[in-house]
Amino acid sequence: MSKRPPPDPVAVLRGHRASVMDISFHPSKPILFSGSADGELRIWDTLRYQTLSSAWLHSAAHGIVSVSSSSSLGTNKFVSQGRDGTVKVWDFGDAGLSRIPSLTIKTNTYHFCKLSTVKNHCPLLKEGTASKNCHRTEVEGMSDRENHEVKREEAYTNQSCSESIEENTYNEGLPYVALSGENSSEVEILDLKSGEKSVRLPTNSPSNSSSACNKDRGMCMALQLFLPSESQGFLNVLAGYEDGSMLWWDVRNPGVPASSVKFHSEPVLSICIDGSCKGGISGAADEKIVMYSLDHSSGTCVVNKEIKLERPGISGTSIRPDGKIAATAGWDHRVRVYNYRKGNALAILKYHHATCNAVTFSSNCKLMATASEDTMVALWELYPPQI
Repeated sequence: MSKRPPPDPVAVLRGHRASVMDISFHPSKPILFSGSADGELRIWDTLRYQTLSSAWLHSAAHGIVSVSSSSSLGTNKFVSQGRDGTVKVWDFGDAGLSRIPSLTIKTNTYHFCKLSTVKNHCPLLKEGTASKNCHRTEVEGMSDRENHEVKREEAYTNQSCSESIEENTYNEGLPYVALSGENSSEVEILDLKSGEKSVRLPTNSPSNSSSACNKDRGMCMALQLFLPSESQGFLNVLAGYEDGSMLWWDVRNPGVPASSVKFHSEPVLSICIDGSCKGGISGAADEKIVMYSLDHSSGTCVVNKEIKLERPGISGTSIRPDGKIAATAGWDHRVRVYNYRKGNALAILKYHHATCNAVTFSSNCKLMATASEDTMVALWELYPPQI
C-alpha cells in the first residue's frame, strides 16, 4: 500500500518576531488574524499571502493570548485577549486597523486560558446537496485506502463546504465571550456590547457547594462557548481544568454543571466543539487526544475515540466546519490531521521547528492555518473544495 510524503504548506506567513500564540480566520473574508507573545497582531491577506496591517495591541511584556473573529462581533471587528488582564474589541477596514480599541474590558485575569467566542449550531443541509461542492483533491501523506475512505464518506455526508454552510455557521449570533475568571477556577461570560460580566460559572452563593468543588479541579485551562439547537437559545460552555477534568455548563443552571467527566490525566489545554454542537475533540498535557459526543437529552459526554500519542502535549485543536477533518497542534512541532468521524490518522505535518500553539480552519474549508513558536504561520490545503 503506497504512502505519499506529507504535503508542504501552500504559503508561509513571515513577519512576527515572537512566538505566534493564536490565529483566527475571518468568517467571510480571505483574512487571517495572528497574535504573538510580544503583543503584536497581524492581519494577513490569505489570497496574496501578505500583511495588510500590523500593530502592538497589548504590551510586549505580557503579549497576546488569543485573537478571535466572529460575525457576532460584526464583519469589521475582532477581539484580542492579553496577559495584561484585558480583553479588547477592535475595528478594522480598508484603511487598516484602528489604533484605539472600540471596547476595553479589564478582566484581571493573567493566565494562559484562551477566550472563546460563541460557536453556533450549524444545521445540516438536505440529502444530496453536498455532492457538487465537496469533491476534494487527494492529500499526500495518506495511503490510497485512506484517500478512498474520505472520498466515499463525502458521497453520503449531509454537510458541505458550500456557501450555504458558511451562512449557516456564521449567521448573526450572540456577542459574548467566555474566559477563565478572576478566580481562575471559575468561568466568566462577558457581554461585548456592554462590557459587563453576564454569567459566572459556578455562581457564588452560600448554598452552592460547587464552588469549593471547582477549586479542587485547579485552574480553568480551556474553553468552548457554544449555542446548541437543543438549548432554546441559552449558551452552553465546555470547560477544561488543570486536573484533566471537563465540565459541561448550561447558563440556565449556573450553580451545577450538566455533566462532569475526566478523560485526561493532565491539564486540558484545548477544546473544540463541532458544527453540530453534538461532539468535539480535546487535547491536553498528557499523551491523549479524545474525541467525544455530547448527548443533550441526557446531559452526558461520552468518549467516541481515544488516540494515544508517542509524545505528550497538545496546545490546540480544531474541527473543520464540514465536520470531516480534525487537526491538533503539538508540543513536538507536529500538526496531526484526523478523520473526525472515525478518528483514524490521515497525516502528520512536520513543517514547524518549534512548539505548535494553534490550528484553525477557514469557514469555506479551503485552508488550514497553523501557528508556532518558530514565529511563523503556515497555510495548508487539505481536501479543498473544488469550485
